[in-house]
Amino acid sequence: MMEPATPAGEAQRLDALLQLKILDTAAEERFDRITRIAQKLFDVPIALVSLVDSNRQWIKSSCGLDAGETSRDISFCGHAILSDEVFIVPDASADERFADNPLVTEAPHIRFYAGCPLQALDGSRVGTLCIIDRVARELDDSDIKALQDLASMVENELAAVHMAILDELTGLASRRGFMCLAQKNLNIGKRTGMSSVVAYFDIDNFKKINEQLGHDAGDAALTFFASEMESVFRESDILGRLGGDEFVALMSNTTLVDAQLVVDRLQQRLQVHQESDALGFELQFSYGFAETTGAEMDSIANMLSRADLIMYEDKRNAAKSATGT
Repeated sequence: MMEPATPAGEAQRLDALLQLKILDTAAEERFDRITRIAQKLFDVPIALVSLVDSNRQWIKSSCGLDAGETSRDISFCGHAILSDEVFIVPDASADERFADNPLVTEAPHIRFYAGCPLQALDGSRVGTLCIIDRVARELDDSDIKALQDLASMVENELAAVHMAILDELTGLASRRGFMCLAQKNLNIGKRTGMSSVVAYFDIDNFKKINEQLGHDAGDAALTFFASEMESVFRESDILGRLGGDEFVALMSNTTLVDAQLVVDRLQQRLQVHQESDALGFELQFSYGFAETTGAEMDSIANMLSRADLIMYEDKRNAAKSATGT
């Protein structure tokens, strides 16, 4: 058996891991959701979010494995964090590095392993999103890309943990958190040539809800709008509350046509609640889009500015229609 080597910059890597303040914390749905997706997508018995500490591999999220941690010297993930590339072992029983590893010869009887390194905000590789099978297999290029995409989602959640970037009321990303996570996704899009769309939302007549029904009703409107956004957008989309009654979504690998379909679904859902009078107040919104693609990728700040201008034009047009002017 070959023990994993110590990565270059190990002290910095461990410091970045400790700064996350995530070791030995309870399971969280934000991570468990991703390992469930990975398990189903790749049809494997085990999917993990694993963080490599100084002498152990600690498992933040596990789908299909009961162990909470293993020794680092027998971990596959200890090998995976040595490179930025996805680390793949097609058949551990035929690999001299792992053939006599107790994780291979005993439960969970690993044969196939693929781990995508997870980077902290400073670039340190702190762990992996990995998939494990008990039979030998391979991954093609599209599989590898899918695993990398899921790992990017985990990295977004780790960044959220690190920066405490969630809006306390709605649970969406705060302005600071959204700017950080969205720019990170745009950087990925620039490398891969993916298009991205920002949707900027402003709740109409929100001040009226607060004035006529009170701030509790205003808070209820904000939390309800946030929950409806989570219902219609994809799990890979980044959602945020910029402040007050302004919300935003970044949709990667998306066109303006696709983005419009999502916003249409959001409007339809709100209309259904309005017609049933389930809310007790009217909840409508104005919105604007900004799109950017590949090598011409714009910054998230510029995209927000462009979408904001279009959103206010939408709001002005709605006001004119309401007054008949």
